Amino acid sequence: MLIAHISDTHIARKNKKAYGVVPTAQNLELCVTNINQLIPSADIVLVTGDIACSGLLEESKCAEEILKKLQSPYYIVPGNHDDRSTLLSVFGKNVCPLENKEFINYVIEGYDIRLIALDTTSPGESGGEVCETRLTWLKKQLSIERDKPTIIFMHHPPAKFRVLETDKGEFIGVDKLGDLIQKHQNIKRILCGHIHMSAHLGWCGTIISVAPSMGLEIVLDLTLKRPSEFTMEAAAYQLHYLTPEKNLVSHLITVKDKDGPYRFKEYPKVKALH
Repeated sequence: MLIAHISDTHIARKNKKAYGVVPTAQNLELCVTNINQLIPSADIVLVTGDIACSGLLEESKCAEEILKKLQSPYYIVPGNHDDRSTLLSVFGKNVCPLENKEFINYVIEGYDIRLIALDTTSPGESGGEVCETRLTWLKKQLSIERDKPTIIFMHHPPAKFRVLETDKGEFIGVDKLGDLIQKHQNIKRILCGHIHMSAHLGWCGTIISVAPSMGLEIVLDLTLKRPSEFTMEAAAYQLHYLTPEKNLVSHLITVKDKDGPYRFKEYPKVKALH
């Protein structure tokens, strides 16, 4: 099974750039084209929030116009820049097959991996939250098919990554979430976004994998003393491949012009220097 993981698209209004400078819509177009050309084809595409730049209806519609060009089915969860009701009105039940409208929580069945969408947003807050209602719902879902490989996808990473967005922002309910995750060894990954960089962390018996943004990358500052800054980078996404041995391999795919590929056998070998 092959899963493409996009995050933090931050699509602005039509013909506008995110924060006035980042061509996120153009970058998303490049990612969609790249994913459509994958061999083998992606079985599914997951988009882990901050789809819109400011949660506006027009922004969400612009994102949907691009994402619907995907040749693989795709699913979304909201980020702190999104508005739940707006996403639901724009994307509909095929992309958000949720059980109720209180939270965008749902389960995708029928694949070699069971995929659980978890809404970690709290209106008006930048940090994450998993309240008792969401925790109870997740506990129920994890009690089903306990031996089947499972991925949880959500916006906020439930751990500190030594970046301002996670280390200074509160994640309400994270300890209870960690206790629950620890009890289920079949959880192969927790896929997230939010911190605008590709990163991985072992946590509670599984691995948190964070996808980069659509070219709006946070400057890494391990001291946590500098103000939050961003740079404009090439569009990128993660690719997760479930091997026949049931191992999940994760790759970072950067979408940009490349010189190559070249075949090693067509070039002379370089002799080792002594």
